[in-house]
Amino acid sequence: MTNVRTLLMRGVLAASTLLSLTGLASAQNAGFRTLTVTGEVPMTVALFYPTAVPARTIPMGPWQALLAPGAPAAQGQLKGLILLSHGLGGSEMNHHNLATHLAGDGYLVAALRHPGDNWEDRSMISSGRYFSERPRQVSRVLDALLASPEWGSRIPAERIGAVGHSAGAYTVLALAGGQAEPQRATQHCRTVQDDPGFCHLAKGATVADGSGKPAAPAVDAPSSGAGLVSVADACIRAVVALAPMAVVFTPESLAAIKVPVRLMMAQQDAVLNGKYHGAQVATNLPGAQTTTVASAGHFAFMAQSTMPMPSAAGDAAANPPGFDRKAYLPELERQVSSFFAAQLR
Repeated sequence: MTNVRTLLMRGVLAASTLLSLTGLASAQNAGFRTLTVTGEVPMTVALFYPTAVPARTIPMGPWQALLAPGAPAAQGQLKGLILLSHGLGGSEMNHHNLATHLAGDGYLVAALRHPGDNWEDRSMISSGRYFSERPRQVSRVLDALLASPEWGSRIPAERIGAVGHSAGAYTVLALAGGQAEPQRATQHCRTVQDDPGFCHLAKGATVADGSGKPAAPAVDAPSSGAGLVSVADACIRAVVALAPMAVVFTPESLAAIKVPVRLMMAQQDAVLNGKYHGAQVATNLPGAQTTTVASAGHFAFMAQSTMPMPSAAGDAAANPPGFDRKAYLPELERQVSSFFAAQLR
């Protein structure tokens, strides 16, 4: 795969010199399509892309998304490609508002539905392959887009970024070079009492030892294997990590990350205790641009649902008292877009 990826990227670089930004300058809307990436386990990917066709509000499950479904993509070179990874048990539409904003700015955004870890299927959580397979799924989507006759030549090779929330933030940090050590999660959940959200996210599918202490998530069962999980993807040039699941990373691997990182934590995160997760990244990666969003809960970075969204981690539609997610999300979108504009060049 490495040789194929190298040849593809050389082709993209050569082709990009022949393409202009004409067409994208006037594209202020987000087109929308779905793509199926074939393989041993097919993956559903939502593609958000720049278009000049007016968008309209489309009901999509619990969300109201502003999109132009099936619209033709604006012509010319894309500003870049952003890969988007949702949190545990989520979907490709969890962050549709951020995706449409980035598409309106000229990016192709690929938001995958993680096989085995989505709202319909959580089988991968107890498979023993969770920490390695999640990032590899994103890399497979990237490979498919680079090989695509429609998109491959339009993606600037030096402008590929990734955004992730919660388990998705783990995913993008792993792609940036963070190395997971599954035993760290097991030890963590056996020794601390104040991170129950992380230690019970498997919704009962846990590895109990009879001690009465918090059980380790089933993703950290012995089948996960010993040693480090290394799944870095050199094509990823910048990442945004939102409320990351990060206790599993080794400090040394976080310190060795070279790509720019934007880290955003939620002050009232009741799902992932920040002192074990986000702070782990901030402490060991001092070069990261770090923000803690005042009064925000864990789900503050997701699109606001129009109805309750119960999950193992609580209602994803709920907000802490005093926090206005609808007012905050446009600021999040601007900050993420500005970060990529500055770093992917």
